[in-house]
Amino acid sequence: MSDRNARTDGSGATVTGRVRRNVATLTLEDVGLYVALLLMVGFYLIPIESGLVTSIKTGTAIIETAPFAPPGPTGFTLQKWQTAIDALVRGMGNSLLYAVPATVISATVGSLTAYGLTIPDWKISYKAPLLAIIISGIFIPYQAVLVPLTQFWSQWVQLTQHLSFVWALGVPDDYAGIIELVITHVAYGIPICTLLFRTYYKNLSEEMIESARLDGASLRRVYQRIVLPLSGPMFAVVLIYQFTQIWNDLLFTLVLVSTESSPAAPVVLILAGLGTSMEGQDFALRMAGAFFAALPTLAVYIFFGDEFAEGVAA
Repeated sequence: MSDRNARTDGSGATVTGRVRRNVATLTLEDVGLYVALLLMVGFYLIPIESGLVTSIKTGTAIIETAPFAPPGPTGFTLQKWQTAIDALVRGMGNSLLYAVPATVISATVGSLTAYGLTIPDWKISYKAPLLAIIISGIFIPYQAVLVPLTQFWSQWVQLTQHLSFVWALGVPDDYAGIIELVITHVAYGIPICTLLFRTYYKNLSEEMIESARLDGASLRRVYQRIVLPLSGPMFAVVLIYQFTQIWNDLLFTLVLVSTESSPAAPVVLILAGLGTSMEGQDFALRMAGAFFAALPTLAVYIFFGDEFAEGVAA
């Protein structure tokens, strides 16, 4: 027993000694760095903590307690979360219906376009202008295309009429807006996806690709066997970026779906009016709805986190 205590005491003393040596070697710059990091952590986490605490407070507790203070036993409630989930669950499904396809399609097309503008050998006099035309789409603001976009879908394409056989199956014709959102976000996402992938592909080993082509591999096989397997980190970056942008977009949703009472209303459209009434703002309900609506983007960051870090570093 005494030997065990001695080993424990020795180990504790060793750990204490290491801590003391590490503290003794700290410079003023190190202390300043740690203080700055702690301030940054607090700057980003305090608003999140405040929102979470607000979402579990009753209306009376919100008025009587400080924003960052937790509620007391009589001020705690999960009813706001239940109400928010009931109100937003339909919109979550609608948002996934267009956010997932639009993200995957724009990432895939962007990868193929970047590959065609980077790896194959063709006249640079054609490659540079084509790349410039594609990249210029990044700088077109959403507000500049709202009127043409509305006219394009309502007067020229008229999906509601062309898909009448789908609506005859019992699907509400409001879901034409979901299809319009998919195509619109794909069109707007291709330029930035192309730029990101092209930057990544320019750093690939030219010797490896040339060796494959000397062995008789076609451009398609080079992409399938070499480029695509190496594109995982950049796909993670593009998927996270695109999904977040599409999921949180409200402007195109307002134009193409327009009303939160629509069966096809996405979550951002329903969230915009959640907790708003003639009596005022229900802050707890709005906070609960905001955190619930953010869960899919949080899941995407967690799922692709390692690849995202690798892709950003590349």
